[in-house]
Amino acid sequence: MTQPLVVLDTPTLYYRAFHALPDSLRDPAGMPINAARGMTQTLASLVELTGSTRIVAAMDADWRPAFRTAVVPEYKAQRVTDDAAGTETPPDLAVQLPLITALLAAAGIPVAEVPGTEADDVIASIAAAAHESVVIVSSDRDLLSLLAPGRDLVVMRPKKAGVWDTLRIADLPGSYGVVDGAQYRALAALRGDPSDGLVGVPGIGEKTAAALLSGYGDLPGIFAAAEAGERAHGLSPRRAAAILEHRAAVEANHTVMTCREDLPVAGFVEAAGGDPDPVALRELAARHGLTQSAERLLAALGAPPADVAPPAGVPAAAHTGEQSAGEVWTEAPLWGFDLETTGTDPHTARIVSAALVRFAGGDPVERLTWLVDPGVEIPAASVRIHGITPEHVRAHGRPVAEAVPEILAKVAAIRGAGGMLVGHNVVYDLTILQYEAERAGAEPDARAVCPPVIDTFVLDKRAQQFRRGPRTLTAVSQNWGVELSQAHEALADAEAAVRIALAIAAVHPDIAAHSPAALHAAQIGWKREQAASFQEYLRGRGRPNAVVDPSWPFEPRRGPAPRPGV
Repeated sequence: MTQPLVVLDTPTLYYRAFHALPDSLRDPAGMPINAARGMTQTLASLVELTGSTRIVAAMDADWRPAFRTAVVPEYKAQRVTDDAAGTETPPDLAVQLPLITALLAAAGIPVAEVPGTEADDVIASIAAAAHESVVIVSSDRDLLSLLAPGRDLVVMRPKKAGVWDTLRIADLPGSYGVVDGAQYRALAALRGDPSDGLVGVPGIGEKTAAALLSGYGDLPGIFAAAEAGERAHGLSPRRAAAILEHRAAVEANHTVMTCREDLPVAGFVEAAGGDPDPVALRELAARHGLTQSAERLLAALGAPPADVAPPAGVPAAAHTGEQSAGEVWTEAPLWGFDLETTGTDPHTARIVSAALVRFAGGDPVERLTWLVDPGVEIPAASVRIHGITPEHVRAHGRPVAEAVPEILAKVAAIRGAGGMLVGHNVVYDLTILQYEAERAGAEPDARAVCPPVIDTFVLDKRAQQFRRGPRTLTAVSQNWGVELSQAHEALADAEAAVRIALAIAAVHPDIAAHSPAALHAAQIGWKREQAASFQEYLRGRGRPNAVVDPSWPFEPRRGPAPRPGV
C-alpha cells in the first residue's frame, strides 16, 4: 500500500505546541524548548497515526505576503509584535525556530517554503498538483477550503489529549453545512476572521452563512439575491442590507483567503520520505534535552535504536536479538520483584522479606514469598514502614544462608526461561541482593544470574519527564491508575510494579516496542540521562558538589566485599 503524502502546516503546529507546553521546559543552556519538544512529539504521533514517513513541512516564507496586504492592508496587522522587524513571533518561540528546522532536516523531512508566500499557499499548490492521497495537518480551519471534488484529500486537525479530527469533503455538509471547500471559503468570507484582521458581515455567523450558500450557491448568487430583495434561506431585509453594505469587504476576504495553487512544489514532494540522520538527530536531542521525543520519532521513522553496550547480566547474543528476535518485552514472562529490608542504604541493608510474582495475560498467576531473619536487629524506623518486627522474623523467618540462594536460584530460572524482573527503583533491591549473596557465600551471585530488568522508576521518568511531584511507588501507582492498597508489603509492591510497566507500555508504543534485552539496554542510557539531569538540577540550586550515581541496575561496590556469614 502506497504511503500518503503528509503535508504539515508547520507554523500552526509549532505555535500550538508553544502555547500548550509550559515555558519552564528548557535545555541545559536555559533555552526554551517547549515548541521544539511538542513539534517532535507531534511528528512521531503523525507517523504512527498515518503510517507514512513521506512528510513535507510547509513554512511561511512571508507570513504577510504583499499580494494579500495589497488587497487588505489590515491582514494580520494586529498580530505584529515588533514593528521594526514586522514579526508576530514571541522571542521565546523565535529562538526555537532554527532548532525546529534542524530537527526536521535531521528527521529527513524537507522544509517547503517559497519566497513571498505563506505555508497555506505551498500546501494548496501541493494539493492541486498531487495525483495521490494527501493528508494536510493543520489547526487552521481555512485549509478546509482545499477539499474539492476529485481530490483524494483529508485534513487532520489536532484537538486535546492527542485526539485528531479528520475531515474529508464528504464530512463538510454534516460539519459546516457546505458541500465543498469552495463553499467553505465563501462561508469564511461572510463570517470574517478577526484573528487575521478580516471583517465579515455583522450578524452573519457560520450557520446563517451556510444556509445562504445552501440556497444561493455562492457569493455572486447571494449578492444577486440580496439586490433582488429575495427573502428565502435566512435572507431577511436586515441581513440583505448588511451584505450589500459589506460586499467589498466580503469580496476582499474571499480574495485574501484564496490560496495560490501555482507554486513550484514538485521538488519538495520528491524529497518526502528521505532517510533520517539518526546521528544528527540524536546529537541535537542530547544537546537540547529532547532525547525522549527524538527516540520516539526515530523509532516511528524506522531508524535502528541507538547503539548501546550489552546490559549487565544479559548475554551479548540476547542483546543483539539472536535469542529473542521479534519478541517484545510485554510478551515475555514478567516477574515483579521487591524486597523489604532493614534500612535505606543498599550497601548495608539486609533482607527481611522478598517477593516474586509472575504475570500472564496482564494478571498475577504465581506468587513466591520469603520471610528472612537478617541476623541483625531491625531498626524501629524500618519496622514502622513495613511492619515486620524482629520478634516475628526470629520466630518465623529463615536464615539468610538458606533464603538467599533460593531467591537467586529462582531469579536464574527466570532468566533461563526468557523472563524479566520488574521492580520500582529496582537498583536498590538488586544491589541489596548482590551484597546478601556475597554474605551468604552464594555462587553464582546476583549479577551473574540477573535477567533483563524493568525499572518502573526509570520508565516513569522516561514516559513523563516533566511531571511534577514525587516518584515513589505510591505516587507512580496513582499516576498510572494502579491500585496499591498495601504499600511496603513486598508482594503488593511487586505486583504494582508490573501493572505500572504494562500501563506505561499501553500508552507509549516507543517503550513497548523493545525486546527484553533492548529495553534493559535502553534503560541504562535513560538512567544515565536522568541522573545527569538531576545532578545539574541540584548543582543549580545551591549544591555545587552534588553527585548523582547513574549506575543501573546495580550500584558499584563501596568498600571491600562482605565476608560470608558477616
